[in-house]
Amino acid sequence: MKWVSSRDPEGRTWSFRDALFQGLAPDGGLFLPTETEPLPQHVLSTLRDKSAGDVAAALSAHLLGEELGEGVARALAHEAVDFPCPITRIGPSSSILELFHGPTLAFKDIGARFMAAAMGVFHGPGSPTRTILVATSGDTGGAVAHAFRRRDDVRVVILFPEGRVSLRQRAQLTTGGPSVTSAAVRGEFDDCQRMVKEAFADPVLRETHGLTSANSINVGRLLPQTFYYLYGALALSDVGRRLVVSVPSGNLGNLTAGLWARRLGAPIDGFVAGTNENRTLADFFDTGRFEPRTSISTLSNAMDVGDPSNMERILCLHPGPDAVRRAFDVSAWSDDATRRCIAHVWD
Repeated sequence: MKWVSSRDPEGRTWSFRDALFQGLAPDGGLFLPTETEPLPQHVLSTLRDKSAGDVAAALSAHLLGEELGEGVARALAHEAVDFPCPITRIGPSSSILELFHGPTLAFKDIGARFMAAAMGVFHGPGSPTRTILVATSGDTGGAVAHAFRRRDDVRVVILFPEGRVSLRQRAQLTTGGPSVTSAAVRGEFDDCQRMVKEAFADPVLRETHGLTSANSINVGRLLPQTFYYLYGALALSDVGRRLVVSVPSGNLGNLTAGLWARRLGAPIDGFVAGTNENRTLADFFDTGRFEPRTSISTLSNAMDVGDPSNMERILCLHPGPDAVRRAFDVSAWSDDATRRCIAHVWD
C-alpha cells in the first residue's frame, strides 16, 4: 500500500514507513492510501467469530503485509489489541463496542500502541532520537504517553489546553515518565493543534528534532482504528438488521477510520457522527460550507474541536457537501442533552 498527500492525490507516493515518520506530507497535506482494496469475502467470512486481536491481525496483514511482511504486520496488531473489546447489548437494537479496556481507558490506546510498535520495527539500534509532538484535548495524550513510556529513543512532547482536560487526564499526561514532556497551553485545543502544524511546516525544525506526530493526522495512529470497526461490524453482521454506527466525533479521525473500514469490507450501512456544541461539522451539513472556528468548552471535552483536521481527508474521500451527506449523518448535542442522556443510560 502506498500513500499520497490529500493536497496532491495524483502526485508523489510514499511508503507506510515514510508516512509514519513524516506525520504530515511535505506540502502540509494529510496522507491517504492510494487504494482501499477490500478484504476478500471468503476471508471476511472466516473472521466473523474471531477475537478483536485476530481480526486486527488479518486487516493489518492485508494493508501492510507487502511492506512489512505478513508476520510482522500481524504481530503489530496483536501487540496493540491485546485486551478484550466486548460488545454489550443496551437495547433491543442497540449495542456498544467497549473500547475502554486498554491501559489508559481510552479507545486511542489501540492506535497509540500500534504506532509505538510500528516505530519500533523501523527504528532500530543506532537510529537517531525522534520527537513525537502531539496536541490533545484529553484522551490522545495519555494514550501516547503510556504507549511510548519505555522507549528511550523517542521523546514525546504533549500540548494540552490549560484547564480543559479532566483531573484524571491531566494526571496521565504529566506522569508519563522521563521521556514525556507535557505543556499546558493557554488557549483551546485548536491552538495546540495549530502549534503542532506550524512546527511541522518548519523544515529545519522537523529535520533537527526528527519530528513526527501521534495525532490522527498520522496514519500510524489512524490505520489501526479501522481494526475495531471491522471486528464490531462482523460480530454483528448476523443480526439481520441494517448496521448504523454512532461515532463520538471531535477531530474526526475516528469517523474517518470508520469510513475507510467500510471501504475495506466492514459490513456497515451508515454512520452518525455525534458532536457536541462545537458545531463546525453540523453547520457544514446545514450550509455546505466548512467554516472552522474557535472551540468552546463542553462536558465532553475530548470532543471540543472547532477545526477538525480530518475533514480534509473526508472531503478527499467524499468530494463536496452532497457526497459527505450521503456518506454519514451528524447529530449535535448540547450539554443539557448530554446530561439527560447520561442520566437515562445510568438509570
